[in-house]
Amino acid sequence: MPFKPIRTSPRALLSPLASITALAAALALAGCASQGPDHPAYKELGAADVGLATLTTSADPSSAEAIAAPDWWKQLGDARLDALIDKALEGSPSLAASHARFDKAAALATASSTATDVHGTVSASATRQHYTENGMIPAPIAGNIYNSADLQAGLSWTPDFFGRYGAQLQAALGQARAAKADSAAAANQLAEKVARSYVTLARLLAQREVAERTLQQRQSLLELSQQRTRQGLDSQVELTQAEAGLPDAGTQIEMLDEQITLARRTIAVLCAEAPDAEAALTPELNTLQVQKIPTVLGADLLGRRPDVVAARWRVEAATQGIASARADFYPDINLTAFIGLNALGLDNLLKGSSRQFGMTPALRLPIFEGERLRAQLRGKQADLDTAIAQYNGVVLDAVKSAGDAIASVQSLERQNRLQTESLSKAERAYDFAVQRYKAGLANQIVVLNTEGQVITQRKLAVELRARELDTRIALMSALGGGWLDDTGTVQVSSNH
Repeated sequence: MPFKPIRTSPRALLSPLASITALAAALALAGCASQGPDHPAYKELGAADVGLATLTTSADPSSAEAIAAPDWWKQLGDARLDALIDKALEGSPSLAASHARFDKAAALATASSTATDVHGTVSASATRQHYTENGMIPAPIAGNIYNSADLQAGLSWTPDFFGRYGAQLQAALGQARAAKADSAAAANQLAEKVARSYVTLARLLAQREVAERTLQQRQSLLELSQQRTRQGLDSQVELTQAEAGLPDAGTQIEMLDEQITLARRTIAVLCAEAPDAEAALTPELNTLQVQKIPTVLGADLLGRRPDVVAARWRVEAATQGIASARADFYPDINLTAFIGLNALGLDNLLKGSSRQFGMTPALRLPIFEGERLRAQLRGKQADLDTAIAQYNGVVLDAVKSAGDAIASVQSLERQNRLQTESLSKAERAYDFAVQRYKAGLANQIVVLNTEGQVITQRKLAVELRARELDTRIALMSALGGGWLDDTGTVQVSSNH
């Protein structure tokens, strides 16, 4: 005879849930594994620990003028440089990879946010089966072929009683926010590389102009030495010395030409262009403007540096990882319910008597997993110690790089004043030598040797000017590049 379905009332289905919930509460109090002794985390460095002023930089007028804007490179006043950096930020493969890492971290955070959502499924299946005569299914089904069908909808929900999934979500958000700050740091570093490479190219071009003048001066010395040798005023020694200076000057020009080519290729690649795309790029040092600098580093440096903020978010993510690991010591409850139709014979599927429904509460309690869970917790605590140690390292590097740049700029300002005075005196000496030569009171050798001193000072002026610009660019980057912390805006998908 055919089977009769066992009918269960909804009230009867709820009784197992109440029993399991009561059992979970009792076991949570009596059966959870010990988490072991507390582990004190490392101490994070604060502004006072690294010698930063308690007053923010914005409170210092001289410093406020030096704080970089988000497009800080425009302060250099070179439209061609602006265009190159914009191109680099738009097309750089390394920056695109950084953005992709943020997108991945944000997607993982969104996925974590769904852990406590109610999940629904709908399934449908149809089977044509020959039932064995020797199985558990009796006649008339046994030994015959029947069609069966199933149409079912289900819901499942995992409540977060002990904060496990909330901690996992916050950890994922911390990683996503760190990735966003990393992306900003990568953009700042890329802009710095382009700007510093641009200054390097300008320095090399300026040095080449000085080297060409050196070649002309040595050519004049050689011609004069040849004349004096023919006249018996100089020996072969003086002539040979003059001849040796000419190829040396030519070598210097060739070396500079090589470096100029390489610098142009570097800039082109940084801007995601073909290596020879900027072969005609000719920046000038004198057109680049110098900005003021802060006289003291404020505590807000730690909030303006994207790399420091990224490290801080990783500390937060590791802290939430510990909270999640602690929640693993407590019960995990899952509730599922289903409703649908099931019938032997497709013609019976849509009949009311084919309906089925049920509820399945499930409990998982870690009773004999204490050692594994304690090891997992120790691992998370070690992750936090690592994150704090890395954060402290980033803070120290940030303060050092910014402080070094300020110290170098201040020293270069003093060096420039001294060198400007030396150049002025060398030029005056050269003017006097030319006047005496025209008046017949000095020979041409004195004029050329005096000009050599001027060339040396001009070469030094080029070096100092380039160093000053390069150091100020490094300082703007070290101050955070005008970045404003927007990592707090990173949230999970709007659907959650």
